[in-house]
Amino acid sequence: MDEQKNDKTGKRAKSRAGTSAETPADTSSDTPVEPPPETPAERRRRRAAFLRELTEARELRARVQPRRVKTERMRQAVRMRTFRI
Repeated sequence: MDEQKNDKTGKRAKSRAGTSAETPADTSSDTPVEPPPETPAERRRRRAAFLRELTEARELRARVQPRRVKTERMRQAVRMRTFRI
C-alpha cells in the first residue's frame, strides 16, 4: 500500500517512494495521443492480410460444417434471386 503523508495544508499527498506519480492516464487527460497516420501501402498490406485470413476462415468453416455451409449457400442464392430484375 502506498504511504501517504500530510502536507501543511492538511491534504494527503502520495509519496513518490517506489511509484511514479505521473502515469499515462495523467498525461493524456488534456489531449489523446494519436498514432501517426498510416500510409496507403500499409493499409493495403493490412487489408490484403485480413482478406487472406477471412478466406481461410471461410474455407475452414466449409470443411468443418459442410451441411451448414450448404444451407447458407442456398439462402444466399435465394437472396440473390430476390433482387434480380
